[in-house]
Amino acid sequence: MTSRPGDEPPPPHRDTRHRVAAWTVLTLTATLTAAAVAAWCAVLPPMTTTQLFSLVDLMDGVIYGGVAWLILGRRAHLAGWIVAAAALGGSLAAFAAQWTLLAERHPQWWAPAALTSAHHWAWLPGLYGLVVLMPWLLPDRPMRWGARTAVAAGVLYLACAQVAAVTAPAPYGLFPITDPGLRQLRVDLFAPIMPALVPLGLIAAAGTAWRWRTGPLGQRHGMGWLTVGNLLLCLAFLLVSPPFWPGFGPPWAAPLLMLASQAFFPAAVLVVVLRQRLWGIEVAVRRTLVWLLMTAGVIATYIGAVTLLDRLVPAGSLAPKIVVTALLAAAFQPVRQWVQRRVDRLVHGDSQEPLMRQVVHRLRSADSGGQMIENVAVAIATSLRLARITITVIEPGRSGPGSAPTAYTGTGHPGDHQPTPTGAGQLTVDLVSGQRTVGQLTAWPRPGERLGGHAAAALADLSPVVAAVVDLASTNEALARSRTRLAEARDEERRTLRRDLHDGLGPALSGIGLGLAAVRNLLHRDVALAGELLDRLVVETTQRADEVRDLARALLPPVLADGELIPALHTLRERYAVAGLDIRVAAPAQLGPLPDTMATAAYGVITEAVRNVHRHAGVGTCTVTLIHRPDRVEITVADDGCGPPPPTRSRGVGLQSMRERATGIGGTLTIGPASTTGGPQGTAVTLTIPTRGAGA
Repeated sequence: MTSRPGDEPPPPHRDTRHRVAAWTVLTLTATLTAAAVAAWCAVLPPMTTTQLFSLVDLMDGVIYGGVAWLILGRRAHLAGWIVAAAALGGSLAAFAAQWTLLAERHPQWWAPAALTSAHHWAWLPGLYGLVVLMPWLLPDRPMRWGARTAVAAGVLYLACAQVAAVTAPAPYGLFPITDPGLRQLRVDLFAPIMPALVPLGLIAAAGTAWRWRTGPLGQRHGMGWLTVGNLLLCLAFLLVSPPFWPGFGPPWAAPLLMLASQAFFPAAVLVVVLRQRLWGIEVAVRRTLVWLLMTAGVIATYIGAVTLLDRLVPAGSLAPKIVVTALLAAAFQPVRQWVQRRVDRLVHGDSQEPLMRQVVHRLRSADSGGQMIENVAVAIATSLRLARITITVIEPGRSGPGSAPTAYTGTGHPGDHQPTPTGAGQLTVDLVSGQRTVGQLTAWPRPGERLGGHAAAALADLSPVVAAVVDLASTNEALARSRTRLAEARDEERRTLRRDLHDGLGPALSGIGLGLAAVRNLLHRDVALAGELLDRLVVETTQRADEVRDLARALLPPVLADGELIPALHTLRERYAVAGLDIRVAAPAQLGPLPDTMATAAYGVITEAVRNVHRHAGVGTCTVTLIHRPDRVEITVADDGCGPPPPTRSRGVGLQSMRERATGIGGTLTIGPASTTGGPQGTAVTLTIPTRGAGA
């Protein structure tokens, strides 16, 4: 992807409210879960069906609390709020169930009905939302009318189900209805609605399966897992609904299936989010996985090793603990790196190839200079697992409007959605080829990460290679442009020569031929008149011969064959003096012969600049100044006319021809105002030719 600096959208406003919400959900969930576990430990009730469902609620709080923290910590998406509702509702229901048992054992403890009834209604909005709403919200995409209709039906169902739950008779409802008439009305209104949970869930699963099979390739990742997870949830709710519950199978089958589905469904949601890289949570998942695996591994290894060594050494010895601790300390960093690589592969995908091999492989498939640079950027971003690499090319010899540096961008996952980098933590490396800066390489880490020492060292080591690629690509493209412009300049010169020959020399020779025919007719009738006509034809022929010589000198004066630039300029001055333009030459006497290529190019630039003065400046004089310095020759053609050409004319064939001639001999050309003070502005064309090592 090629862009110009400034094309990127401005960095988004950093809103921290969703992060506060994420930590609030995690804190409340953890607190309620810990309180539920503490109450259970205080009571130690038998493992009944009710306790199995409480275990489901407890696991909802633990698992969905972490998932909600991951999602809301990156983006306040509706899916994150549904997961947060499931986490808070599950942990509150688990705590309410265990606190109810504890309050029965200690009647004097505080146990309001609003708390004890939460076991029956707190889990409902989040868990039902996972069944009927969550499948429609993943992945992020514009919803069609069918999906919007299903979401609206799901929201309506959730509202009805929640109202029915909180108005249930005591001790199940938060606001129990005691009036018999209202209770019957509640039954008439909500009894037909409640069994719709499983059909709505199956419709959501069918919609997920349809997008999995027919959606865009980038939006199919993980959708099969989400379909299976939603089907498991529907099956679990089907088993706990009449007429299946109770009586269908053993009493523990339904809660255990619910437990399994509640463990599988959040994993399916994370698979979709990670595989499609939604909301930038893969970094937090990666860190969490590494921490959990390392913590569990260290604890398990320590306990196992100490237990084994205790059986081999005398009792009471500290040697097992010291040995195990030392071994764990020595092996921790290598094991952590090994685990980090495996988790990176799980979250980000395989690295495929080492950095240099990726660069070489992608260079082989490039068809142009710009594609070479872009492929290198993609290879670096992919291998180093960066969010984006931008290579900005500084093209020599280009100035003026429309000549801003060109930027080539590569992302670590070209087909995936990547958030726009905000500039935080970026690293910029200058690309230097020889003694010349040819561009810059800017690297952005993934959201939530920073560029480590390994990535910075790799970029620094690779910068000479990237600089060589950029220099080569820029040279190739500049050469292609140079060929095109040289062809245009050559065609323009040919058209000028054809016009001079066709409109000037051609008619003159035709006239001379007619005059000679007239002389032949007069020889037998009037010899004196024939002689007079011959004299006029001799003068005409001499004038035309002078014009041909002037035309030849204009193409390349003979004195330039020896590199003598000053005599060629005096000849140019004489030619334009006849046309009414006074050329004043200011040159040092010690300027020796230049190499033929330099002299020819310099003369071409001067003649084109003088021609522009004669045609466009509207003045009768101009100055050609030559300054000889130890390492360069500076040639300036200045006038006090109407000023530099506007940007719309700065790309003409004549100006491009001057730039190409300057570039061809390693020189630089600048065009600007001759004066920066008051009065006529004028135009100054300055050619700088390096002469060190050129034999001047």
